[in-house]
Amino acid sequence: MLATRWEPWTELNRLSREMDRLFSRGGNAINSVTGVGTFPALNVWGDNDNLYAEAELPGFALDDLEIYVIGNQLTIKGERRPPEHDGGTWHRQERGYGKFSRMIELPGDIDADRVSAELNNGVLHVTLPKCEAVKPRRIEVTSN
Repeated sequence: MLATRWEPWTELNRLSREMDRLFSRGGNAINSVTGVGTFPALNVWGDNDNLYAEAELPGFALDDLEIYVIGNQLTIKGERRPPEHDGGTWHRQERGYGKFSRMIELPGDIDADRVSAELNNGVLHVTLPKCEAVKPRRIEVTSN
């Protein structure tokens, strides 16, 4: 009979990996149901005057969303409510429901008074005007 040697570090490493897997989901209701790492998926890009953010939010209404800008941080919060069904039995429910909050750091301060957002076909478009202090300025070089 072969004896299997117990390795405590192996068990601790397995436990650590499992904890990392559980907590990497972002800790919100939609993520824990869908298994998505970060929700919503965001694209952010910019030009000389503005930064632009797009988030995929299918099935959300305007009243379900809140957007905040503080300094160089953009926060998008929302809640997807489950559909109401009169009677019947669920056979499959794969869509995630619940609250989410996503905060990202932007590459510079934003003029929060001029931020605008619109929701079209399930995609949130946010225009984030840069503060004058962070906009690129051409410096004229002179000679003596």
